[in-house]
Amino acid sequence: MNEVVPLPAVDHQRAVFQDGLMLDCGMTIAPLAVAYRTYGTLNEARSNAVLVCHALTGDQYVAETQPVTGRPGWWSNLVGPGLPVDTDRFFVICANVLGGCMGSTGPREEMTDAEGRGVGRPWGIDFPSVTIRDMVRAQKRLVEHLGIERLLAVVGGSMGGMQALQWAATYPEAVFACAPIATASYHSAQNIAFHEVGRAAIHADPDWCGGAYWKEGRLPAQGLSVARMVAHITYLSESALTRKFGRRLQGAKAVTFLEDVFAVESYLRHQGSTFIRRFDANSYLTITRAMDYFDLAADCGGDLSLAFKGTKTRFFVASFSSDWLFPTEESRAITRALNRAAARVSFIELKSDKGHDAFLLDEPEFHAALGGFLRGSAEAAGV
Repeated sequence: MNEVVPLPAVDHQRAVFQDGLMLDCGMTIAPLAVAYRTYGTLNEARSNAVLVCHALTGDQYVAETQPVTGRPGWWSNLVGPGLPVDTDRFFVICANVLGGCMGSTGPREEMTDAEGRGVGRPWGIDFPSVTIRDMVRAQKRLVEHLGIERLLAVVGGSMGGMQALQWAATYPEAVFACAPIATASYHSAQNIAFHEVGRAAIHADPDWCGGAYWKEGRLPAQGLSVARMVAHITYLSESALTRKFGRRLQGAKAVTFLEDVFAVESYLRHQGSTFIRRFDANSYLTITRAMDYFDLAADCGGDLSLAFKGTKTRFFVASFSSDWLFPTEESRAITRALNRAAARVSFIELKSDKGHDAFLLDEPEFHAALGGFLRGSAEAAGV
């Protein structure tokens, strides 16, 4: 049995909306809490706000030390004073997504009844299904709470890119510029399949307890760790794995299935073991499902261009050559749809052997391109 190791108590900065939020599934969840962080200063005209949307296992601590792990922010190489997302010029907002586990309303937070009263237990597996559009609606409430009518830009990679696209489609008048990076307008069958393997690993864990592991003081650590290991393989490329590990042995005494033989095995186990200390299994199930449901053209008869019909938003679409999780062709499809919608759009495929994770890593050409897009957008908006 894996006993729950309590995460450090963190007093997340949150905005709480007592009236709650109506979800796509038809349920209203109230109150709604959105945990967030901001960097830089909002100008007098409230026109320099940039919303950064995080990926599946990210959080709102984009440019500062993550309070649970003590590690640097996940985009601290991109967001900060003088960096491409320049906090000397822009007011940067990053919110933990609806369904997350870092302070926003999600499976780990206290469950509420129809009147919004706490029932003294976590939501757990009873947390309702959410969509990327629900996440964006929650972020819109936060942006309005901060007194911002129009965002200068919405930026995000992977699932964050899905949110950026959803923002531009749902609230075109509230988004001057949009940068979807290493993403797609829908989640592919292959990606859904990888997610399902991860979910199956969690469900098969003897400490899963039907999703009520919190009640038993247990944690489906093995299942969540395997889910992370599987997902992490998809974030890398074959050349990146070969360069980092090759077939290097870890120093095992003999060929055996009982210990790490290859360095890459040890690396994946490390990724899994650190993940379970910062992420909730029910949140993982909730958010992966939200990604799987995502299909921006579904409400437009399958024609993605109709989702952006008449848009005045300017777009920067970026992909990476070795990303097989969200391959370049999916970014090209977004770009073609935007062209059909007569949108202002620029597209770049960046040469990299780092796979999907390249958008998080040191990629100077990408950083320069995104920084240039944001500066150009600010000048065009008069910021």
